[in-house]
Amino acid sequence: MLLSDTLMAKEGCSACPIRHRAVCARCDSDELSRLEEMKYYRTYEAGQHIIWSGDRMDFVGSVVKGIATLTQTMEDGRTQMVGLLLPSDFVGRPGREGSAYDVTATTEVVMCCFRRKPFERMMEETPHVAHRLLQMTLDELDAAREWMLVLGRKTAREKIASLLSIIARRSTLLEQQAADDGVAIDLPLTREAMADYLGLTLETVSRQVSALKRDGVIVLDGKRRILIPDMERLLEEAGDDSDGGLPV
Repeated sequence: MLLSDTLMAKEGCSACPIRHRAVCARCDSDELSRLEEMKYYRTYEAGQHIIWSGDRMDFVGSVVKGIATLTQTMEDGRTQMVGLLLPSDFVGRPGREGSAYDVTATTEVVMCCFRRKPFERMMEETPHVAHRLLQMTLDELDAAREWMLVLGRKTAREKIASLLSIIARRSTLLEQQAADDGVAIDLPLTREAMADYLGLTLETVSRQVSALKRDGVIVLDGKRRILIPDMERLLEEAGDDSDGGLPV
């Protein structure tokens, strides 16, 4: 067990940064104690595979810290990034032994893992855990549909703005903060990875990021830190006509 795993284990569920949004959000103290008996923490370094497509999974769990990518490999060896896993996202499918995707850490990732069989039994005996997971699955479906629109219909500038707004919205929800005074995010992807994910060239990504900076939509603070002074303006640049669930 790595140092970060040990620290997480000592802090327990009460100090968990994703507690209010994770699959265990509605669990009472007895149910949390039951989860404690089946859980363990694992830390993955940036670039390390968490799950290989087709491999048998003996756990399910939640991303506590960091960002991971979902990637699918085609028969000819080409790969396509098909999703991002952010803090509080659930990994694995109860009732399914394997994964359809490769899951790879893009930053250091801390996972709260539950042994699969005991977790499946708890779902059968605790309906609100199953209900919470269903809600999260439907949110994931909505996100996938939103991403189909991003990839299929939006301009390059709108694609970049959409990706930034999705990450910013999740950050504010996770930290339970309002976006009135702006949002600061640490971009979890390199520009090369952004290009792959968005179906753009590296040159296009760099050009559009520079344009958003020049127009005052974003402020770059180092290589990965991005400040968003006005979320509404970023959402407008993304072609969105709603706040996407931002807390106020």
